[in-house]
Amino acid sequence: MNAGEAVDSVQLAQALASAVTLVRDRFPAASVNLNPWRDDPQTRRWQEDQTLDLAFHFPGWSPRLECRSLLLQLRLQQKSKQDGSMAAPDLLGVLMRGMTYDGERWRLVTMGDWQPEGSHLPQPEQVQQLRGICRDLFDLFSNPAATGTAA
Repeated sequence: MNAGEAVDSVQLAQALASAVTLVRDRFPAASVNLNPWRDDPQTRRWQEDQTLDLAFHFPGWSPRLECRSLLLQLRLQQKSKQDGSMAAPDLLGVLMRGMTYDGERWRLVTMGDWQPEGSHLPQPEQVQQLRGICRDLFDLFSNPAATGTAA
């Protein structure tokens, strides 16, 4: 689901803003898009309510990443507090895709060995940066006090 449409709490808004900052710290030239998906019947058919989807677009081609855009899909699990109110969600996994106008060139999933797969892989230094982003995202969602999202 588009991150811009899915944010329904202060905690989630703060976590999303911190996630954007994490990526922008490593790729400062990238611009963020909180609504990467079109609103059409085919896209809505594949909509997943338990994800936050956002994209980062580079000003041109990134030869080290072998892509023009990064698409991030954060798979979340919503939690309830003892009093019935909603707590900050848990991050279950990250799917990161390197995209061009032709489609997906590679993907990195936080399952198994976190190795990118695809036709045109990023350079090893960039793979380490992408893994670092994923680790930081898990830290961010496991420690909401770090972003001011603690209740």
